This record gives sequence, structure tokens and C-alpha cells, in this order.
Amino acid sequence: MPQVTINQLKTGEILLEDVLTKRGSILLQKGVRITPREIEILRAFLIEQVNVEVPQPKQAASAKEAEETITSIRQEHFHRAYDEMLELQKKVFLAAAPGMNLPVMDMRAKLDRLIGLIDQYNPMTFVPRRYSTDDYLYHNSVLTALTSYLIAVWSDLPKKDLIPISMGALLHDIGSMVIDQNLFKKTGKLTRDEMEEMKRHTVNGYNILKHVALINEGTKLCALQHHERMDGTGYPLGLKGTNIHLYARVVAVADTFHAMTLNRLHRKKESPYLVLEELHKESFGRLDPILVKKFIERLTRFSVGTVVRLSTGPIGEIVFTEQANPTRPWVKVDDEIINLNLNRKLYISEVIKA
Repeated sequence: MPQVTINQLKTGEILLEDVLTKRGSILLQKGVRITPREIEILRAFLIEQVNVEVPQPKQAASAKEAEETITSIRQEHFHRAYDEMLELQKKVFLAAAPGMNLPVMDMRAKLDRLIGLIDQYNPMTFVPRRYSTDDYLYHNSVLTALTSYLIAVWSDLPKKDLIPISMGALLHDIGSMVIDQNLFKKTGKLTRDEMEEMKRHTVNGYNILKHVALINEGTKLCALQHHERMDGTGYPLGLKGTNIHLYARVVAVADTFHAMTLNRLHRKKESPYLVLEELHKESFGRLDPILVKKFIERLTRFSVGTVVRLSTGPIGEIVFTEQANPTRPWVKVDDEIINLNLNRKLYISEVIKA
């Protein structure tokens, strides 16, 4: 099919070639199926024409097979977009310094492309294809950006805030790159002075971002305030409640979740269900309770049918979730139904398949 203008573009059509930004970066990859989100991205980057084809499903293929094929393609595109975002994240962080020339437009383009495939992302089950504990900081930043975007959407925040929040999450730990890197590798307990050095990553991050003209103040404050807590026990300023910027409150929830569900150099990952229980506890005074409540509700809303592994080893399927106890569902193992809310010694150790 010949090139069409953006106004002629229809949902369901498939890109026949990569779409590049004015600077030559890949904005959308060949094979991406057009949705309203892709059209919005193309317009935002002033793309005038694209080359597409109308998909022609094989006659022998059932509707289910066709849907599975499309999902498989989108999953592959999501992983590729994630890997590209991760590589750029490494370059940005390794060059981190006050006054640095931050490649905001390139980061924004890759982030937009990744978010365009957000339907392929589930914080409870997503596992990066190539993960190393040495790269924890980069993975945490990208995952926190994706999860922060979802929390903002689920909390009905204005559309204009979605990308700035996600960018703030992407950059929230950039100040960690200008402190002593040996502190991240230390096996023993940090001294008081070393802990204070670690805490300075918040101020360092804000100093790196404060003169960057292409990002707004809320995005910059994510670096400074993501360790502030609602009861004033956080750092670096001991801010309370709504004195903490909304963007930073969103990022704090997502960052806490991924800090506990990713393997780190000296700490193994925890079950996402146990982490949600911990977030629920943290919502009593420390994390924003409204944001945490919405996060837990949405992650557990569609749990029925999810295949999970229990802490004692057996694999089962979630058959019922009580609204009052969303992290402790009923799980069917063979012919037995186990109510995890009544059997508190058991918990879900792994989500195998959503």
C-alpha cells in the first residue's frame, strides 16, 4: 500500500517500515499495528506520512489464533523497545553530571514508543529478557517509569501529567551515579557517614536536572523527593503529605514496589503479592494511601485464572479474590481450594502466568 498521511491512517493497519524522528531515531518500528496511541505519537513528532498495509488474516486461521499472533508480535516489540530504552538509560546515567547535555528528545521518543505498547506490560509478571544485578539501577528506573505511568492512569490523573511523571520516574535515581559506587557493592552494614552519602543521591539528582529546560519542575522534583514520606520521616527535607509533589508520590510507590521485586546484589527479590502487602502497610503514614489503594486494586482485579506458585512449592490457580483481601486470594491446588486469608503461613511466592 502506498504512503498515507496521518489523517488517512486507520487503526489496525501495520507499519511496513520503521518510522524515524527528525533526528533519525526510531520512533515506531516496522510491524507495529496502528492504534489511536500510535497516531497520537506520530502527530506529536510531526510525522506527515507513513507506509502501511492492511492486515489480511489467513483464511485457515481462527480468530483466536490471529489474536494470539498479534499478541506475540506486540510482546516481541515491547521487549525490543524495553531493551532499547534500557541501553539509552545506561548511556545517560553513566554520563550523569551537573550541566550534562541530557538527550531529552531521544529519551522521550523511546519512552513514548514503550508506553505505546503498555498493554503488554504487567508489573506482577513482567521479567526482562536480559537481567543482571549489576544493571539493577537501570532496570529499576525503566520499570518504575512504566509502573508510574500505569498508577497515574489508574488514578485518573490529567493526561498532561502522564509523560512528565513517567520521565520523572525514568530519571529519579540519576543522582546515584555521582556518589561512591563502592557503597552499592559493600556487603556489610553501611556506616552513618556512608548512609548520609547514599541519601545525597536525591539532591545530586535534582542538581543534575534543575537546569534542563525541556523537562518541567515536577519531573525534576521526582529525583529530589522520591524518598520523602507522608509522615515526614523521609529525606532529604522531611516533607509531609501534600507538600511532597504528586509526581514524586507516584514514583515513590512504583520505586518501592520494584526495589523489592527485583534481584539486587545483596538482596533477593520478593513475591509481588508479599510486596503489595508491604505497600499496604506503608500506606498507613508513609506512602500515599490513595495511590497505593488504586495500585493494589488494579493489579489484583483480574487475578482469577492466574497460575501461581505457593510458598510451599505447589502450583495452583486463583479462583476467587475477596475485595477486602486482594493479596490473599483463594487458590485451587489439584482438588483442594486454599483460602490464603485464613492460612496466613502460606503466600504466593511467584506469579507464573496471568
